[in-house]
Amino acid sequence: MAGQLHPPLLLSRQCCRVFSVINSQIHTSSGLATKDHYKVLVLGGGSGGITMAARMKRKVGAQNVGIVEPSEISYDYLIVALGLELHYEKIKGLPEGFEHPKIGSNYSVKTVEKTWNALKNFKEGNALFTFPNTPVKCGGAPQKIMYLSDAFLRKTGKRSKANIIYNTPLPKLFGVKKYADALWEIVKKRDLNINLRHNLIEVRADKQEAVFENLDKPGETEVYKYEMIHVTPPMGPPAVLKGSSLDDAAGWLDVNKNTLQHKTYANVFGIGDCTNLPTAKTAAAVAAQSAVLDRTVSRILKKQTPDKIYDGYTSCPLVTSYNTVILAEFDYDGQPLETFPVDQSKESRIMYHMKADFMPLLYWHGLLKGLWGGPGPYRTIMHLGMK
Repeated sequence: MAGQLHPPLLLSRQCCRVFSVINSQIHTSSGLATKDHYKVLVLGGGSGGITMAARMKRKVGAQNVGIVEPSEISYDYLIVALGLELHYEKIKGLPEGFEHPKIGSNYSVKTVEKTWNALKNFKEGNALFTFPNTPVKCGGAPQKIMYLSDAFLRKTGKRSKANIIYNTPLPKLFGVKKYADALWEIVKKRDLNINLRHNLIEVRADKQEAVFENLDKPGETEVYKYEMIHVTPPMGPPAVLKGSSLDDAAGWLDVNKNTLQHKTYANVFGIGDCTNLPTAKTAAAVAAQSAVLDRTVSRILKKQTPDKIYDGYTSCPLVTSYNTVILAEFDYDGQPLETFPVDQSKESRIMYHMKADFMPLLYWHGLLKGLWGGPGPYRTIMHLGMK
């Protein structure tokens, strides 16, 4: 178990906003901290931070929990949930290239509408979709927009004039073989062109050209003309973590993959995208992590040893059309960890409606209120007798 307390240098001092968790609502106070000390302090106000603040409120009281922006601060226990950062600038020609039409990215509120405009205005030619050579939020998302674009172009009668291309630096279409095999069948049936080991390095938006490096042939590049392009940006750990006493060699929060406790500091914990947990970065992973972390912190508060293990569970609902989903669920070892007693690698309308209609309610009213810790208990019930 990690043994040290209070990292000697966490983050540089700066003005911050402090959020107090009161009656399940988040209240904001500008300026410096309204309190000098919290029992449990949460860095980051995303999905992981909010759900853990809600859970901790029930453990130690609302007045003892704070959610803050990065600052040099005082605490007994620290939960780091800072997410990750987008790095469009690591692609030559971006982000300034977004000033041109026919290029968009669903990963930023500033550019997501440009994706829709590029798709609506598509006439003929290459529709290009990319995946970066870094960890990403939801590894299936860059494919989802490709499948939905294919469906839109079919619906509007433009598909015969479109050459849909998906370029990824990865050596396979998806990290789990069961779902990768199913996705390969879909791309073959829908005539989608997949190029593995191709990494986007430049966008020449004025010429409607994208340049890719071939990772299997160092030094070799290929230029693709496009009528539209969707860019998934490189991503990385928060700058405030890199070079601090909390990160690993790559800049991610260095935590025990089983307990989510920091490997060096016993009173520091992590959750979500900022961690170096070897699993996909999704809200589903945050939900499962929150249940484990809730148990871990509770036992630490009682001076007990953590006894609940996070198995790496994550989920990626792969939207493959306007009304079908492949619900990928898997663990640290890349083994399927499916909730329902059916083959979830098959496209399903039921799974689509669960994704579109049920999961948003689960996110807003379950996860963010600290009431949803993943489908583990339900999986056990649904699979009773299956073996």
